[in-house]
Amino acid sequence: MDFSYRRVLVTGAAGFIGFHLCKRLLASGVAVMGLDCLNDYYDVRLKENRLKQLTEDARFTFFKADLADRSAMEDIFRPAGIDVVVNLAAQAGVRYSLTNPHAYVDANIVGFVNLLECCRHAQVGHLVFASSSSVYGANTNMPFSVHHNVDHPVSLYAASKKCNELMAHTYSHLYGMHCTGLRFFTVYGPWGRPDMALFLFTKAILEDRPIQVFNHGRMQRDFTYIDDIVEGVVRVMGRLPQPDPHWTGAAPDPGTSYTAYRVYNIGNNQPVALMDFIGAIEGALGKTARKEFLDLQPGDVPATYADIDDLVQDVGFKPDTPIQEGIARFIAWYRGYYGC
Repeated sequence: MDFSYRRVLVTGAAGFIGFHLCKRLLASGVAVMGLDCLNDYYDVRLKENRLKQLTEDARFTFFKADLADRSAMEDIFRPAGIDVVVNLAAQAGVRYSLTNPHAYVDANIVGFVNLLECCRHAQVGHLVFASSSSVYGANTNMPFSVHHNVDHPVSLYAASKKCNELMAHTYSHLYGMHCTGLRFFTVYGPWGRPDMALFLFTKAILEDRPIQVFNHGRMQRDFTYIDDIVEGVVRVMGRLPQPDPHWTGAAPDPGTSYTAYRVYNIGNNQPVALMDFIGAIEGALGKTARKEFLDLQPGDVPATYADIDDLVQDVGFKPDTPIQEGIARFIAWYRGYYGC
């Protein structure tokens, strides 16, 4: 990849996706500023161990800060020269939003406004920010397209991500900022989050505990391997969004705009049934899971499926890592990391 930028700020740098993106950028010769508050939503030691790998590179500079801390954010942005900001910092998790709503308002809404203001005043060339497949909410028209309406979220997490998209569009309209939103679809792989299904299932199976199978197994997810996510992010970083000359207020397209704003799905474009996903884990572990079948949880949706035509057309990339290969890589990492 031919980078046209030399200094990038990645928020959520100690997180799952942020860590892998930072590694990729550093390997490509890019100076990376990493920001993370290292909150305790999940095991901080995992975040610290990711961060330890990054700080071994002299081109990586780390800032421990919270997006919601406006004065800390202003201090970080005060020196000039940030070419691209990739915002991956957020309070994640659909189910956690049911019991801790204020965490989502603070991190995903207040924090994102602070980031937009900092990018505006620092004249950052391109803001790329993580949205989520969760924004499709009650929509059942599949595959999910960025050109579909997403006005019916079913969790506060999804609503906060939709809010990010709306705020970024507003700043693009008002201040001419180049903003690109990325709707990630169920990311998995080595160094993954402990609250995600692959991690939870693997840990439980190895410990001879039952796994919780929601909606009685009648779920589908567009599982997307981490390397594919990072490749998509990197390609989008190097492509400034352009106004859509065909956009009209009489029939507004949700996926494009009259201003320098775009949204893309990044997904594998191949939804996998939950029971097949579990079967692939069992196969890789050589062990059968004990299953506890439960109802669909509030805030969850039965299926996700990404339409990635716009991503393919604009940046020439289509995620394609098979689920069996991705799961095998995760389990190899898990066994090595935890010594089991």
